Amino acid sequence: MAEGAKPALYTIPAHRAFSDALVAGILARHGADPLELARGMVLLPSNRAVRAVSNAFVRQSGSGLLLPRLVTIGDPELGEEAGGALDPLGEGDAIPPAVSPMRRQMILARLVQQATAEPMDAGQALQLGQALGAVLDQMQVERISPRALTDLQLSTELSTHWERSLDLFSILLRRWPQELERLGCIDLADRRNRLFDRIAARWAKAPPAGFVVAAGISTTAPAAAALLRRIAHIPGGMVVFAGLDHHMDQEAWDAIGPFDPDPVTGHAPAGHETHPQYALKRLLDRMGATRDDVAQWRWGSEHDARAVRGRNISNAMLPPRLTSRWRSLKTADRSLAGVEALEVATPGEEAQAIAIALREAVETPGRTAALVTPDRQLATRVSAHLRRWGIEADDSAGQPLSRLPPGTLLIAMAQAVAEHFAPVPLLTLLKHPLVMRGEGRLAWLDGVRLFDLLLRGPRPQAGLAGIDLLLEPRAAEDRQAPLRERVRLWWPQARALLAPLESAFAIASDFSAQMAAIREHAGMLTADAVWAGHQGHAAADLFAQIEEAASDGPRQADVRALPALLDHLLGGVPVRPPRGGHPRIAIMGLIEARLVQADLMILGGLNEGVWPGLPTPDPWLAPRIRRELGLPGLETRIGLAAHDFASTLGAPDVLITRARRGSGGPAVASRFWLRLKAMAGPQWQSAGRYAALAAAIDRPAAHSPATRPAPSPPAAVRPKLIPVTDVDRLKADPYAFYARRILKLSPLDAVDADAGPAWRGTVVHEILQHWAEAGARDPADLVHRARAMFERPDVHPLLTALWQPRLIEAVGWIAQQVAADRADGRTILAVEAEGRAEIAGVSLMGKADRIDRMPDGTLGIVDYKTGKPPSARQVKAGFALQLGLLGLIAEHGGFPGVGGKLMAGCFEYWSLAKKGDAFGYRESPVDPAGKRDKIVTADFTATVYHQFQQVVDAFLIGNQPFGAQVNPEVANYGDYDQLMRLEEWYGRDDG
Repeated sequence: MAEGAKPALYTIPAHRAFSDALVAGILARHGADPLELARGMVLLPSNRAVRAVSNAFVRQSGSGLLLPRLVTIGDPELGEEAGGALDPLGEGDAIPPAVSPMRRQMILARLVQQATAEPMDAGQALQLGQALGAVLDQMQVERISPRALTDLQLSTELSTHWERSLDLFSILLRRWPQELERLGCIDLADRRNRLFDRIAARWAKAPPAGFVVAAGISTTAPAAAALLRRIAHIPGGMVVFAGLDHHMDQEAWDAIGPFDPDPVTGHAPAGHETHPQYALKRLLDRMGATRDDVAQWRWGSEHDARAVRGRNISNAMLPPRLTSRWRSLKTADRSLAGVEALEVATPGEEAQAIAIALREAVETPGRTAALVTPDRQLATRVSAHLRRWGIEADDSAGQPLSRLPPGTLLIAMAQAVAEHFAPVPLLTLLKHPLVMRGEGRLAWLDGVRLFDLLLRGPRPQAGLAGIDLLLEPRAAEDRQAPLRERVRLWWPQARALLAPLESAFAIASDFSAQMAAIREHAGMLTADAVWAGHQGHAAADLFAQIEEAASDGPRQADVRALPALLDHLLGGVPVRPPRGGHPRIAIMGLIEARLVQADLMILGGLNEGVWPGLPTPDPWLAPRIRRELGLPGLETRIGLAAHDFASTLGAPDVLITRARRGSGGPAVASRFWLRLKAMAGPQWQSAGRYAALAAAIDRPAAHSPATRPAPSPPAAVRPKLIPVTDVDRLKADPYAFYARRILKLSPLDAVDADAGPAWRGTVVHEILQHWAEAGARDPADLVHRARAMFERPDVHPLLTALWQPRLIEAVGWIAQQVAADRADGRTILAVEAEGRAEIAGVSLMGKADRIDRMPDGTLGIVDYKTGKPPSARQVKAGFALQLGLLGLIAEHGGFPGVGGKLMAGCFEYWSLAKKGDAFGYRESPVDPAGKRDKIVTADFTATVYHQFQQVVDAFLIGNQPFGAQVNPEVANYGDYDQLMRLEEWYGRDDG
């Protein structure tokens, strides 16, 4: 065909299923002769498109046939090279090979690291290097010379930040070609340009013997446009566009842009890059063609919608300044028959409703359905809901390797090393399902669970040595001694697996050595299970690429940034499941959905920031520079997402969905959703039935909330021995006492928890006990003991920094008070004394922090507090009886070694908290004269006895139920709120 002849340009409208319509036309034209079909070639945009067209040939063949060659033109953004048919072997002047994407990323990261004045970690360098590579690709795709940067003369108009970025970019732009020359390679985008140029030149002289069809290609690259122009003019050549809009009038078509430069300023106004037709129009311009040159493809398929759908989609996607036309549209031009919208409250409801719609399609014989969404979380939720009914849906977009078991293990290893084997990342690693996989897994998990119990509470010292210290026997009383002994038997096995990893990172200072250490020890931890299966193979391939290229990569590598770096690398690798899902259900991302259509297309996640996604900022070039260079704007991707949306709207039945709330709070509806809704007006059709089904599917037949629990166990199991610390609990919340003392349920501390009041109180009591046993005469000795406590292996450095100064001041105050009391004739009789007495028909036991002999011969009961002591009002109401109960035991002679006048005449709280400007103060809940509404000191033990007897008679000797939250106004014991199902009954009127 002569160059001046009309080009063979076609478009398959949006209301037709592209792949099926394309294949139907090819078979109609060339299918009569199988050999003619086999001699043909179909150029497609990506490997995903090749799969879609292959499947369409299989569906429509009805029998075996020889397919034409399906060749991808490649996509640098996806890391795809052009198909081998465009690069035949044996060609003269062979084009150099493309540098591997991983080696390119590593080299660019190293160049960024070397070019910056400030030290930069490997993780940050890799991300900046990746962004740099994207800009280099765009410049080569658009054939923009690096010299164009020096001709801009924009530096005086830029902020300081962009000036520095531009200077650094210019340096890197000069260094990168030197690296390519060293490797003997060229960039993938450059190689694709050269291939396109060569094939276009060859076909101009000698067209191929068979037909050539370029289908679904929308890239605006000059080299691709030139190749498509050549194909459109060769004999047997055709270019088939996807969804070129013929319904737009000329005014609307011209309003898209691009626009001519202003004759005065020389600047061209920016076109509407976010419009779905912008890329196709720009491609036609670069091909030297117009929309009038493009004919409509005559063939269709059984998956097509009505033709009117295409006109209405065009109306919905009018350029912004022409949307006023919607007011004058006729009903037929705004109707979206077959398109329904579903708006729900939360992403969970959205996923459930979509799963129900997909199941409905499955129950219709022969009906196909697909969910298209860029929201991977939504896709995962829908897959999980479908499994509820035994439907396995292939998620063709795959899952990031960083979220799959091999990836999570590798990141967990990096996290454990980065945090020096702190409890949380260490347990995450040891519990991972791939660690110790096999016959020994159950025994391994038993040991890990015991280790988990031991790590509850404050963090031990860093590293495996800190764990070793934690397991050492304790000289003082150790309530965890049995647990510690059991863990000590298991720990050597775990340490043997972890020690090589710790040792490797002690010497692995560069990125290459760190990756090698992770790879080697991941195999040791899992017996190579991490590299097994299709997910493991993807991880192994990635690590092979990383280690091969790491020698060219960044130098400085802070181990603390390694988890984020690995997450970034692994997150860029999508892993698709092997085939085998339901044949009529599919879940796809936007790239996978291009050129694919089903009877029911569900477009999910239509919120701004999701569909379309937010443009990724360019850290190298300011928007003004990009525009002056002629690079695509950052919003070009929104235009591609808009084209994807418009194309998928062409299915026979369409369901579009969104949730009013996202994971981070209220969500804004997508601009595409708002356009459709505004254009449709009264014709907007709601699919509320799916929301109703989603709400009903888990709704119980009857609502029977729990009532306030009030267990009443028999007298035989009610305890007859009660600690003084539990009396307050029994009176304030009997159910909490029941759960703790009768059911024997105790809450566990959190792993790596802060040192709470209980832990601090125990430590302080231990210090004061040892000081008192040594005579309690040397204040310096007390301070020394307090300082020594912070050198223990189970004391975190942060606790030392924050609490040590306060504690040192407070114990110094205690030493002063003891010395002053001693001068007044007050002596210490016992510290940490355990006592027991039969009172009110039960055994009452308790430990007194200190018992003193007062100058008048009576006993003084002292209770140390690290925080604020109970108020006198609480004591008088009977909800803080501990001090009085200890006095009661003392008066009954329950403390061995405490003799003489057994009458308690002094009750004091010694608090280490701050009051005024100093740490440490005394407070008494009683008063000799009953002032300030306090209990009279002489009547205190009698009052406490009376209150204690009432509790005992009701709950321990009697049969009164242990009701939940009987005194909610008192500071409650919330450890058992979930057990008592508090949220179901609290505040509800049961009457």
